[in-house]
Amino acid sequence: MPQVMRQSAIIWFAIHAKSGHVSVWRRCAAAIACLMPFLAGFFLAGAFLAGSAGATTWIDGNKARLQALDKITARISTVEAPVGAARFYGTLEITINRCAFHPPEEPPENAAFITVRDRGYDGLAPKQVFSGWIFSSSPAVSALEHPVYDLTLLACFAD
Repeated sequence: MPQVMRQSAIIWFAIHAKSGHVSVWRRCAAAIACLMPFLAGFFLAGAFLAGSAGATTWIDGNKARLQALDKITARISTVEAPVGAARFYGTLEITINRCAFHPPEEPPENAAFITVRDRGYDGLAPKQVFSGWIFSSSPAVSALEHPVYDLTLLACFAD
């Protein structure tokens, strides 16, 4: 029962905070009370991840496999590129600078540092459109923003 009473009190504070009947301090206390379970979970998960991050091992790969999407034609292609060499997809010049992956006994993850230049069709010098790390498990964290092409990391591997 105390849980229900606490939630109703928070709702009451939120309603009255909107109308201006509750002081600033009470609004802050209500906001903190609402966010407390979330913040506790966030900090506990952060401590857990920070503790396990030291135990994570990465294996350097010498080749990366990317999935490339042409948004105009809706064609999906697979591009394999060795580390240090440039590969072309449409007007893009993709260079893999570093590629690494987790061993099989750990949660699957691949990461690659790539540089992407757009050569365009006008014959001018290539323009860098992306440089950074991309991850296979969360492609939206660091994504190539291009009007025509999308790139997603599929895998890194050692030949």
